[in-house]
Amino acid sequence: MVDIVSESIDIPSCSLHCLAAGDKTARDIVLLHGMKFQAATWQELGTLKVLADAGMRALAVDMPGFGKSPACEAEQDGVLTEFINRETSGKPVLLGPSMGGRIALEFAINHPQQVSGLILVGAVGVEENRDRLAEIKVPTLLIWGSEDRISPVANSEVLLGAVEGAERVLLKGAPHPCYLDQPETFHGALRNFVSSLS
Repeated sequence: MVDIVSESIDIPSCSLHCLAAGDKTARDIVLLHGMKFQAATWQELGTLKVLADAGMRALAVDMPGFGKSPACEAEQDGVLTEFINRETSGKPVLLGPSMGGRIALEFAINHPQQVSGLILVGAVGVEENRDRLAEIKVPTLLIWGSEDRISPVANSEVLLGAVEGAERVLLKGAPHPCYLDQPETFHGALRNFVSSLS
C-alpha cells in the first residue's frame, strides 16, 4: 500500500501544495502539470503509486495559481528552484507535460547541475528554446501522442535531434494529454525509464 501525503510547503517566495509518495531516501522525481491540470491529476491517474512502486520518491507539485497552491508573483523557475532545494536531495528527475514540460525543459537548460533526468510529455516551448536544447545533458525521455495538435510530433523530432541520447515513446492515436488517453502505456514507459537510471 502506497501512502500519498498531502503537504503545504512554505518556500521563500510563496506557499505550495504538494502530494508525496514513496520512500524519503529514494531518488526524487518531481511531477509538474499542464495548464488545465494539477498535482491531484497524478494521484487520480495512479502515476504517484506507479513511481513509488518503482522505487522512486514522487513529488507532485501544484505550481502557483494552480490546484491548491495560491497565486504568487514569483517566477516559475525560481519557485521550482526553491522547491527542489527544500524538498529533494538536490538532483531530481523532472517530469512535465505541456506547460509543465516547458517549465521542466527550461529548468534543465538553466540549472543543469540540479537535474538528473528529464521526462517531457507533449511539452510546449520547444521552438522557443531550440537554440539551447543541445545544452541538455541528462537522460531524457520524450512521450508524445501521435495526434497532438497543441505540441505537434514535430516538436519531439526537434528534441530527438538536439538532445544527445534522448529516447521517444509515441502513443499512437493519442491527443495532447496522451498520458490520460493511454495511462498503461505511459506508465510502462515511465517504469522503463526510471529503472534505466543508475
